[in-house]
Amino acid sequence: MALQYLYQVDMTGSHTEQAMQDFFAHFVEDVELVPYAKDIIAGVCDHLVEIDELIEKASTNWSVSRMSATDRNILRIAAYELAFRDDVPYKVVINEAIEIAKRYGSPKLPSFANGVLDRVWNLISGGRDDGGDQEGLT
Repeated sequence: MALQYLYQVDMTGSHTEQAMQDFFAHFVEDVELVPYAKDIIAGVCDHLVEIDELIEKASTNWSVSRMSATDRNILRIAAYELAFRDDVPYKVVINEAIEIAKRYGSPKLPSFANGVLDRVWNLISGGRDDGGDQEGLT
């Protein structure tokens, strides 16, 4: 859900509460997932500049603007979770992103995402392997 909505935001350049409500009303069947999706969407949108900077630092010779909208939003969601959420271990975040990349991303995204997100984690954590007790990016 979050990926689809962030793709829509990328294409339209518009993120409003009404647009998000309309999206969920028209495209979401499992309403129990909406609060988590809204949290991810809000987090990515609120920290977009910081997230894109992290991704660009971690991706050699690739700017976020050169990535497909789907690929960049998969990376944005995972980078947000790595940097600003401490309730999911970093290895789980990376593995989930790779699985989503396999299903929805470009053919080379799974391996690219693995490397980029590992580097994002190293930038944020200083290389510690705590499995999820990371501090939010400040």
